[in-house]
Amino acid sequence: MPRRYNNIPTLISPTSKRYIQEVKYPEVGLSVNDVYVITTSGDRFDLLANQYYNDSSLWWVISVANTDLPQGSLFIPEGTQLRIPANFAGVVSEFKSLNNG
Repeated sequence: MPRRYNNIPTLISPTSKRYIQEVKYPEVGLSVNDVYVITTSGDRFDLLANQYYNDSSLWWVISVANTDLPQGSLFIPEGTQLRIPANFAGVVSEFKSLNNG
């Protein structure tokens, strides 16, 4: 399970299936320090997170900041303008706060 889920409670359904509690993601506000990029062939959220944050597991920060894109994939259509949030540490902190972490 990804690290961001470490503090999300695991629940058990009435049919005894284990699942994690609903995960809440913060709104990622705009900043004058945000970086904007136009994607090229092969760009993925995890690769960009590694490039800008030195941590590929923070791919979801970039994904959440770009809500107009499909949220179920690491892949980004070529030629898409993406916002890379500058304050990723604040986003991670707010994520933990929202999810009782």
